[in-house]
Amino acid sequence: MPTLLDKIKLPEALRELSTKQLEQIAAEIRQKIIEVTSKTGGHVAPSLGAVELAVSLHAAFQSPKDKIIWDVGHQAYAHKILTGRLDQFATLRQRGGLSGFPNAAESPHDMFTVGHASTSISQGLGLVKARDLNNEKHSVLAVIGDGSISGGLAFEGVNNVDGLKSNLIVILNDNEMSISKNVGAISNYLTQVSTSNSYLDLRNRIEKLVKRVPRVGTSLFEAARKLKDRTKHLVVSFKVDVIFEELGFKYFGPIDGHNIPLIISTLHHAKDIPGPVLIHVLTKKGKGYPPAEKDPTRFHGTGPFEIETGKPLAASKPTFTSVFGKTLAKLGASHPKLVGVTAAMIDGTGLEEFASRFPDRFYDVGIAEEHAVTFAGALARGGLRPVVAIYSTFLQRAYDEIIHDVCLQDLPVVFAIDRAGIVGEDGATHNGIFDLAFLRCLPNMVVLAPGDDKELEKMLEFAHRHNGPIAVRYPRTEPISLGPKSSPEIEMGKGEVVFGAHHNKTCIIAIGSMVGPSIEAAEKLGHAKVINARFVKPLDKELIVKEARQAEKVVTVEEGVLEGGFGSAVMELLSEEGINVPVQRIGLPSKFIEHGTRGEILDAYGLTAEKIFRQINEHFVFPSPSGRGGKVSVSG
Repeated sequence: MPTLLDKIKLPEALRELSTKQLEQIAAEIRQKIIEVTSKTGGHVAPSLGAVELAVSLHAAFQSPKDKIIWDVGHQAYAHKILTGRLDQFATLRQRGGLSGFPNAAESPHDMFTVGHASTSISQGLGLVKARDLNNEKHSVLAVIGDGSISGGLAFEGVNNVDGLKSNLIVILNDNEMSISKNVGAISNYLTQVSTSNSYLDLRNRIEKLVKRVPRVGTSLFEAARKLKDRTKHLVVSFKVDVIFEELGFKYFGPIDGHNIPLIISTLHHAKDIPGPVLIHVLTKKGKGYPPAEKDPTRFHGTGPFEIETGKPLAASKPTFTSVFGKTLAKLGASHPKLVGVTAAMIDGTGLEEFASRFPDRFYDVGIAEEHAVTFAGALARGGLRPVVAIYSTFLQRAYDEIIHDVCLQDLPVVFAIDRAGIVGEDGATHNGIFDLAFLRCLPNMVVLAPGDDKELEKMLEFAHRHNGPIAVRYPRTEPISLGPKSSPEIEMGKGEVVFGAHHNKTCIIAIGSMVGPSIEAAEKLGHAKVINARFVKPLDKELIVKEARQAEKVVTVEEGVLEGGFGSAVMELLSEEGINVPVQRIGLPSKFIEHGTRGEILDAYGLTAEKIFRQINEHFVFPSPSGRGGKVSVSG
């Protein structure tokens, strides 16, 4: 049966609809999000919480003429549906389908391709100044979550607001959550506002009063609800507006982020106010879907699930993340100086057990990766042994801090780099393909990658003992055991031959997640030897040089970008040693790689056992018995 969503032209028609119709639109969008994400997975809870907000924004403004910027973007599913992508929404996060985040290449309504937090205010200010200098007339709105407002980049943008004094509307979507429960002074203050006793007491008194009115109580209730929202502003805004108005904003709120007419009226009012405005809306993460309301952390980002119960459709399996979490908790029990640090990713990085067992030695600093790294460096300087668990894509945000506050100081900080390589459905903003390249060039840094779960355990033990900066990177997948092919003992800068000890025609040197597929490819080739490098820095010079001198060709395999990556490190070593042997590098190209399942993307870019086998076979023409080598041959 056609819905109202199906019948109207979006988003233009929203400005002509009644409140009742807009609320119907919101209900239909919410149902669509639940139906689709139950099959595709995705960021369910944050997008459900922002449905009425998205409807109100598009009803009050004329996108894309007016510019709506979604911070992080995992709350923007309703925005996608409302901006011409309803028919495509079932392809969400599927290869060739819609991105799970705003994507500038996908729609003119998506101002930026985003997936990292705290960017919207800076982007909004840039668009505002471009508008003013171009003598244009349109509104610019930055929608930022309460978790993102604590990020350093958001503070830098806010600091610049007062000096520019241009018309910018910032909507603070306050749901008390980022991914893990929010932490920090800003979050605590916002929570105090939304739960203040003075507001709650007055709200309850108003509702009780209305219920006692005979006959007209129902008609008065709606008016009382609106009064309730306004009263909330009167009672508590004198606390909050001091902060934001001192920063240069005109402050409105807190208001009910699920009350469409109230949001729209506030937005219309904000249009007419000169200078920057901040609208503080209170929403519920997972709104309208009980399993997501009950467990917003799990439903922040989830795989396919059963709609009726919210249960995952696929049974959970051990992953590198879970192995990391169990190993760190085990190490924490016997090493009292070991401390854990993360940036709003307790569950995502597998730190729940460590945090539960050692709360005094665990620090969630919120969405603040730069602070997390510098903070960890200072912990190390103070005599502790910090382990910083951060996704590869988010660690990019702290690159200067890694260099200046850890490597330059030569401090014993362990970087546990999760989601390294291809992450799958989250796509270009979340793939962690650059870490090998950007870490291996840093002085004092040691870089490792495990081939399976046993190696990860041993590498973490080794890293804890190492007296300097060290990074262990691992992918978003379940480990495939290398079994007896690999010795679990880890020595500094030492790899090992894990297959084909007597072969010397093709020497495959693999790192991390590509060791297993390389062994499978070598088995098919029948003439290959496989080295598990283990270390990207320092390389096992002795082993690699020895095997390369005996080989007719060398192949490197990595789940990372080829430019400046592991294969480049091997080629540099061979060049320095004067070894003139053909080299083929297999890895990822220098591009932002699209979304799809992890298996689909690895296959598309040649990082499965079958594709590694084919590339080696197709690339090389074996030299004649009378001559070897020639110039180095490079392939991606």
